[in-house]
Amino acid sequence: MQQLRLFFTALQFFTRLPIPRWVGFDPDWLHQSSRYFPLVGAVVAAIGTAVYWLAAHALPASLAVLLSTAATIYATGAFHEDGFADTCDGLGGGMTRERALEIMKDSRIGAYGAIGILLMLAVKCTALAQLAPSAAIAAMFAAHPLSRLMASALIWQMQYARSEGKSKPLAQQMRGGEFLIAAATALLPPAIIAAMGWIAWSVLLAGLVAMMLGAWWLARKFAQRLGGYTGDCLGAVQQLTEAVFYLCAVAGAGLAAWN
Repeated sequence: MQQLRLFFTALQFFTRLPIPRWVGFDPDWLHQSSRYFPLVGAVVAAIGTAVYWLAAHALPASLAVLLSTAATIYATGAFHEDGFADTCDGLGGGMTRERALEIMKDSRIGAYGAIGILLMLAVKCTALAQLAPSAAIAAMFAAHPLSRLMASALIWQMQYARSEGKSKPLAQQMRGGEFLIAAATALLPPAIIAAMGWIAWSVLLAGLVAMMLGAWWLARKFAQRLGGYTGDCLGAVQQLTEAVFYLCAVAGAGLAAWN
């Protein structure tokens, strides 16, 4: 029952979805519930794929993808997209650590953030629109949990860059056991869809490696520029690695077609 409470706490933090009243609230649960960050991604993926599947029956793939993306953004309140945009603004406009953190704390969006999030959404939507319906659904069910696992790895391995701010993460520390739970919940959905044949194991593994490299690259940049991570950084990692997986899925489909 306590684990269920922790999951609902994470769901309440990262989405707009209602949770049962019996769950209650305890500030300590916020720090413990980061283990279910990837499981929240599976819920978001379920929403996105449901909208995509319904829309794809009557509309072109490009419109189905746009509606699916809009549904996931609405469900999460653009939580991660906002973090990505703020990170683009901070790293793009801040020449010093203090200035970058100050910019990221500002609720207003700048040129770097606007351009960055538009390009990111364009890449994700265009990539998904190139895939067959079953492959697009499989890619979303793999990318959403795995990308949130990549963000969780920052909590596990890095130091928090500041003590307060509007984008304070769910937890500032994560034990090894908690990360193992997060990894298990993140790997289960893509493993199931790969076993069902919806996505090739080679594509899944290539996508996972590419996501890890993307997360490592961003984490290294955060350490150099900010001295750690912030809540916005977690959103940036989630968005980038999600897009990376979709690109790998498209590349895998292209190679399969050539063969």
